[in-house]
Amino acid sequence: MLEKLQQLEERYEKLTQLISDPEVISNQSEWKKHTKAHAALEEVVLVYREYRQILQNRQDNEELLANNQDPEFGELIQADLEELRERETKLESSLKVLLLPKDPHDEKNVIIEIRGGTGGEEAALFAADLLRIYTRYAEKKHWKVELLSANYTDIGGFKEVIVMIEGKGAYSRLKFESGVHRVQRVPTTESGGRIHTSAATVAVLPEAEEVDIEIDPNEIRVDIFCSSGPGGQSVNTTQSAVRITHIPTGIVVSCQDEKSQHKNKDKAMKVLRARLLEKAQEEQMGEMASVRRVMVGSGDRSERIRTYNFPQGRVTDHRIGLTSYRLEEVLLGELDEFIDALITSDQAEKLKTVDS
Repeated sequence: MLEKLQQLEERYEKLTQLISDPEVISNQSEWKKHTKAHAALEEVVLVYREYRQILQNRQDNEELLANNQDPEFGELIQADLEELRERETKLESSLKVLLLPKDPHDEKNVIIEIRGGTGGEEAALFAADLLRIYTRYAEKKHWKVELLSANYTDIGGFKEVIVMIEGKGAYSRLKFESGVHRVQRVPTTESGGRIHTSAATVAVLPEAEEVDIEIDPNEIRVDIFCSSGPGGQSVNTTQSAVRITHIPTGIVVSCQDEKSQHKNKDKAMKVLRARLLEKAQEEQMGEMASVRRVMVGSGDRSERIRTYNFPQGRVTDHRIGLTSYRLEEVLLGELDEFIDALITSDQAEKLKTVDS
């Protein structure tokens, strides 16, 4: 591990020199590439430097203790040594996590697709609840939320809704939300006061840039039609809604929320690129996933991941067995308790693989 860290520090120092070189600065594309690489290494290098200093301090104190004749001074050295060993252990754990292979999509924006599942109108209302949770969570992180597509129901729910969330590290924080979310409550449409169980599926996709997924214009069919649903006077009168079909895969994406046909096409292409990237990843990971299933789940949309129980005010994440009785806070976007635990669990599982 120390050899690897030394190599990273040398690379970091070289990049530090490069991004200060006037010749490199004059080439903005090169400078940006080196700056990004420099920023990616900064945290692990700073932690490594502190770790190395702690090791040196511990060695110095151990030598002092070995040559010390003063019992009182010896106690002070011993107390300092205990603190140093404790800090050393924590930094060592942090370095192991920092050296884990990074998900290349972690810093990307995300596209979240939410669909009402079993439960009819109640499932559609729950889909709307999930959208509010993610929107409020994004607001707390100062991320931007953009509606890409929505298929509304008559009472304010969603058969399907797609949004983009733009912000640093959005995918790293939200990627574990993919799967089936279940709700247990008395529906507003239920007159008998019986508790129903409904579900909605969530898919979290990293935004795919054009450089990630290149789409051949000859492989898509674009259909233009009149929009439907809430939207005012332009609904059903303006040919602005866009449906894009990717012919090789059969993936179909529709967007009708903008009055501009051009904007609807741009949004639909964003969703199409994200779905094609997801498909490519699934094919690439298929063999690996069959060998080992990570603790936090495969991210498969068919997998039940979390239950929101309203009568008990309880939220349970089934992948890590975490239950919280803070349902009201979760509905207001307080998701960090679950997200932090899922990230920790994922890191622990990856560390097992590295150590084995």
